[in-house]
Amino acid sequence: MLILGQIDRCCGVWAELFHTIQDPAMVVTPEGVILEANPATLKAAGKTRSEVIGQGICNIIHGGRWPHIKCPLEEFLKTCTSKTEETRLPGLSGDYLLNISPAREADGQVHKIVLLARELTSEELSRVDSIRTAQMAALGELAAGVAHEVNNPINGIINYAQLLLDDSSPDSHESTLLSRIVQEGERIASITHSLLSFARQDDENCDEVDIRELIEACLTLTRHQFEKDGITLTTDFPPQPLLVTGNFRQLQQVILNLLNNSRYALNARCPQPTAGKDITFHCRQTCIQNQNQVEITILDYGTGIPQGILDKLFDPFFTTKPSGEGTGLGLSISYGIIKSHGGTIEIDSTLNKYTAITITLPLLNQAPGSQQ
Repeated sequence: MLILGQIDRCCGVWAELFHTIQDPAMVVTPEGVILEANPATLKAAGKTRSEVIGQGICNIIHGGRWPHIKCPLEEFLKTCTSKTEETRLPGLSGDYLLNISPAREADGQVHKIVLLARELTSEELSRVDSIRTAQMAALGELAAGVAHEVNNPINGIINYAQLLLDDSSPDSHESTLLSRIVQEGERIASITHSLLSFARQDDENCDEVDIRELIEACLTLTRHQFEKDGITLTTDFPPQPLLVTGNFRQLQQVILNLLNNSRYALNARCPQPTAGKDITFHCRQTCIQNQNQVEITILDYGTGIPQGILDKLFDPFFTTKPSGEGTGLGLSISYGIIKSHGGTIEIDSTLNKYTAITITLPLLNQAPGSQQ
């Protein structure tokens, strides 16, 4: 009885300590099922205890996932069974550093894992951003080399296949195969072109660019297709010009890529025209770290993005689209272009609800806090 009493008291002390931890803390199975969660977790997730216990960790922290994309955290839990690990955790309405501690049983097996999350400071987030920028620069050099090596032979393949195709009977089996060779070759050529764009984001000169004119030019190019899809475009701009130093073509490439992503997400969620199938542009002047900036937000209510993969969206070749529908270079190129312009690009999204992409760029020749 004495031993049982000591065990009960130990359990009670542990439970009390667990529930008084100020940061989110959970106990989960290696499969990601939540066994226990402290009040800080419930507050960060905006849910009650009954809504959390017994649920998959991905559903609670990230709001769910797509079947064709694995949750990085769930995959990490399956392999983290020998020692304490740390990983970055986007979700729970913030960016966290997650400490993962497997609890080994007497039989040597791990049936429970303790998770302790700590919100990253602005300095830590800046350090992560610096590391990403360095990685992107290194990948850019590699991409340029690969693109040059692939570009010439693939153009030769396309040209030779086209010559044979011109001499073949239109309805023959050979014609069908040669057409496919040309089609796949052009797809590879498109990828190499994207690789070169990824590697050469600062090769062109910069001029004075009015952001309002830039966005209007982009909307002019896309408006017909959006009307065809039943998508409504709404803009919210201030009356004064918003001037930045930049390359018009590169910035236009970024905006068009983001618009196409929003269009894809809206069509995937609502194939037919319906209320709420719209894209909204918010554009305003703001002051960040004593510097006037222009802030551009593109908001859509399409499929949304699982929060568990938000930090991977700018990685080269990572795509949320099904196999064969995207190269995974669009957002990487956009990230590099905005960085080369001295700006930032951030994504906020919730699965099956919305996606908001915010770009900030330094305004041209303005004293901090001034208005045009």
